[in-house]
Amino acid sequence: MVKKDVKTNPVTKEEVLQTVNECGVKFIRTQFTDTMGMIKSWAIPAEGLESAFEDGVMFDGSSIEGFTGIEESDMVLMPDPTTFRLLPWRPKEGAVARIIGDVLRPNGKPFEGDPRYVLKQAVVQAEEMGYTMNTGPELEFFLFELDEKGHPTTNLTDKGGYFDFAPLDKAQDVRRAIDFALEEMGFRIEASHHEVAPSQHEINFRFSDVLNTCDSIVTFKYVVKSIAAHMGYYATFMPKPLYGVNGSGMHSNQSLMTNGTNAFYDPETPDQLSTTAKQYIAGILNHVRDFAAITNSTVNSYKRLVPGYEAPIYCTWSASNRSSLIRIPASRGAGTRVELRCPDPACNPYLAFAAMLRAGLDGIKNEMEAPPATNVNIFKLTEEERSTKDIKSLPANLKEALDLMAGSEFVREALGDHVFTNYLKVKNDQWDEYKAQVHQWELDTYLHIL
Repeated sequence: MVKKDVKTNPVTKEEVLQTVNECGVKFIRTQFTDTMGMIKSWAIPAEGLESAFEDGVMFDGSSIEGFTGIEESDMVLMPDPTTFRLLPWRPKEGAVARIIGDVLRPNGKPFEGDPRYVLKQAVVQAEEMGYTMNTGPELEFFLFELDEKGHPTTNLTDKGGYFDFAPLDKAQDVRRAIDFALEEMGFRIEASHHEVAPSQHEINFRFSDVLNTCDSIVTFKYVVKSIAAHMGYYATFMPKPLYGVNGSGMHSNQSLMTNGTNAFYDPETPDQLSTTAKQYIAGILNHVRDFAAITNSTVNSYKRLVPGYEAPIYCTWSASNRSSLIRIPASRGAGTRVELRCPDPACNPYLAFAAMLRAGLDGIKNEMEAPPATNVNIFKLTEEERSTKDIKSLPANLKEALDLMAGSEFVREALGDHVFTNYLKVKNDQWDEYKAQVHQWELDTYLHIL
């Protein structure tokens, strides 16, 4: 039993090398994410892994979006043994594994543009204040059909709804295969079900410390897409691939631990939330508009953040109200947590959780006061009523979000100058390209009348 656990979830270099040998692993896919959150990967032969642990693996950083210029292109990827996982959908003979690494400069110092490093710096700040962060994300995705050439479409695989089962949920076999693969890779699945929109699914895995969780998000997206492709489907984490139905979110549950206890729980208050929890909430509400370009990172993200589709757009909090941006689930004690509902799965998780953590810590450090909880359906309030209650909205589009981010010293400090500057450049270029396009809606609306 112990031997099996080591193979499933090795944590040291020695255990990884033992697993590679015992399982006959032939190749290891080294991975990291670029600034935008895209997985970058190349394979190394198993016999090169031991030296990779010692010296890292060289690559060209100038070819990675948001990294470095050609004049300082040499980068080193240092594999993290705790992220080693066998790929269960690959053949057992000639097995393939995956490992995530940290990006370093040739002198061995961390590369400030590595998103994983940005998150690690936020973790250090939390530790200096006496906290560790636990997170439990809820990722939604769509499963679509492929065309006869194997290209993705938006053709539905089912017409099911929330919690529907066969025959309405025709892609349940795909989801089950994904569940099995994730469990073989060490995930503890909390829930797996059909979501509200047709062809939409959600799989939740157990919470963990924030760095491990972000590594797991990257792995999760890789597994979902790989299994779907192997079974003849296309999985997408695009926030809003279909008009007229709910989009895909990444509700982000988070809590702070101190000395082994949940710092958000206080049994002596009426709502059993501690002062620390309220200050953390205040910090997020104070900064969320400024870091929305990180948690909701694409032009398409803001097609999801509109009234009528359960996506939160108003900057409020509540213990039960799902129309609020922040919801406090009913669980108390060790399960007390804050759920931020605006992030979507297209984001770079390392940067998104770094921004969330830094915002919450800023609220604690500066003893910010959270506004009163909003316990009414905000979508039913008039604009005047929202104004009277000083309820602000998230940015309406990516351009507005980028402009808010550009003016935020908080976000610059949270991400570091390198990521901050390069992220804004890439995303503003995307916006400029988008706004210059002629979209089908414009043709349908104007061509026949103008």
